[in-house]
Order: sequence, then C-alpha cells, then structure tokens
Amino acid sequence: MVSEILDVLVPEPGQHAVDCTLGHGGHSIALLRAIQPGGVLLALDQDPIESARAEARLRSQGYPEDSLVVRRMNFAGLRRALDELGWEDGADVILADLGLSSMQIDNPVRGFSFKQDGPLDMRMNPQRGISARDYLGRISPTKLAIALQQNSDEPRAAALSEALAGKDYPTTKALASAVRASLGARMPEEERDLSVQRVFQAVRIEVNEEFTVLDSLLRQLPGCVRPGGRVAILTFHSGEDRRVKHFFREGQRGGIFSKVNDEVIRASPEEQRLNPRSTSAKLRWGVRAGAGSNDG
Repeated sequence: MVSEILDVLVPEPGQHAVDCTLGHGGHSIALLRAIQPGGVLLALDQDPIESARAEARLRSQGYPEDSLVVRRMNFAGLRRALDELGWEDGADVILADLGLSSMQIDNPVRGFSFKQDGPLDMRMNPQRGISARDYLGRISPTKLAIALQQNSDEPRAAALSEALAGKDYPTTKALASAVRASLGARMPEEERDLSVQRVFQAVRIEVNEEFTVLDSLLRQLPGCVRPGGRVAILTFHSGEDRRVKHFFREGQRGGIFSKVNDEVIRASPEEQRLNPRSTSAKLRWGVRAGAGSNDG
C-alpha cells in the first residue's frame, strides 16, 4: 500500500519523517525519496537482523548520509528517539506499519510461520525476551485462553488452551500439528488451518508484547507530530485495528486531530491478487490539529 500511504501522508521536500517500522525498507525508501532534498527520515526497528539489511539497502540509494537516521528500538521509544535528534516539536510525517515483514515470515529460523519447519521462536528481537516455545511451556490454560480470545478472536480458545498450555513444542511444525490434533479429524482442513494461524498470531503478540507496545505508541503520538502533520497506521488484525480506530476517533473528538479518515483504506484488488498478505491490511490516518493544518 505504498501509493495509498503516500497519498494520505503527503510527504514534502525538507520535512522530518518517521517510519516507526523499518522492516524490509519499502515504505522507508518511498518516504526518503519524497522528502528530498533537505528532508530527514528517522527509521525505527527492533529487529537487529532485518534492520541492518534494510539500512544497507537504503544507504545504497545514494541519498545524503545525514538524510537517514536508523535507531534499533521498537516504537515505544519514539519520543526518546525524537528528543535525541532535537525534534522536540515532533515530525511532519509519521508512519507505523504494524505487520511483520515478509523477510521475517519467510525465514524459518525466526519461527513466525508454520509453512516451513523451524525453531518455535517468534521474537522480533531474538536477543531479548522469551521464545514462543518457552512461553507455551510456562503459560497456564486460563491465561492462554485469554490470549487466544483477545489476540486473535479464536472461537475454540478454551479447548485449545487446555490442549496446548504447559507443553513443550520445539518447532513450528510441532505446534501446528498439536493444534490440528486437538481439533479432531472431523473438522474441515481449512478450519483447522485457520485455527493454527490464529494460535500463531496470538502467541506472537504475547511473546513480543505487541499490544502493550502499540498502546505506548498511541499515547505518545499526539506529542510526536507537529501541528498540521500527518500520521498513518497500517494494521493487520482486529485487535490492532480496534485500538487504532479508537485512537483516531477519540483524537478527533478531543481536538487533537482536525481530520481522520471516515472509511478504512484497503489494498487495491490488484495488490491483493499479487500480494495475498495485503488482504487483511487496514490503513487509518489523521491530521494533527493546529496552525497550518492541511486537511486536504
């Protein structure tokens, strides 16, 4: 959704922009290009593996060295990163793409997907926290059921949590097989696969404390964007979208945002066809109220 994001953020030469989730660098490259000459892009990412590769890719584009600043942290540290740059009044443009990068998903060593076998890790920063394997080994059925309900709207949360909690699953395939086995052979394969996806999503959210980090970002955002500046957030599941939708609506009611989008923006049919992972993406945005606000 690069073109849709540029359309709502309207980045201009000379501006200060932030990509809260560098990922593979696709959005960052587009923003960096749009704010030249004279602009500076701050890119954040907690993944030490992918962020190093993405930074090298951006540096190779030939833009001035000081036009790009990369910080290896999650976006809960946004305010601190802005202060370190001397951007006390905030940025003109802020983007947060809350999805995993394809590089993370497709690398079996990271343990995010059950399509290929790999260690059950799921940490966005493998150097911090506990793995998904350790999480499932320690969690109680009651707490796992809550996580499955809140993080992925899993309709069979109670039964799955009883079957999965406190067990040792060393690999992604081992967990996926345990989910399918607990649901029984009579359930259609497609339904079992959906439950596997929801379990992986819910566990990943817990391992990375994604909702806690997102809530921290949303609390900071009003003070991180200049009057007239623009914020866009791309979500990929209902738990994220509920929070972001509420944030923008309450922000408009409270006078923080002069305008927010009424209807969620989705990927075009063509992009959904070419990139099925974009099907669940929802884009929401707002314009910070204040002098010079551009509501167009």
